[in-house]
Amino acid sequence: MTFRSTLTRLLATLRRAEEGQGLAEYALILALIAIIAIVGLLFLGGQISDKLSTIGSQLKSVSG
Repeated sequence: MTFRSTLTRLLATLRRAEEGQGLAEYALILALIAIIAIVGLLFLGGQISDKLSTIGSQLKSVSG
């Protein structure tokens, strides 16, 4: 084996490792967003439901 072929294989391995790392980072970000959304819905779910019910009843009264 020559130095050049060894270096080429090393660089190819590093490129593949970066792609996997990027995918893991995106998965962590997605999990964090999902956790924040769930916690937000737990705390604000009742208020959101009340507002949607109010809007729905107003739309029913306007339409007939």
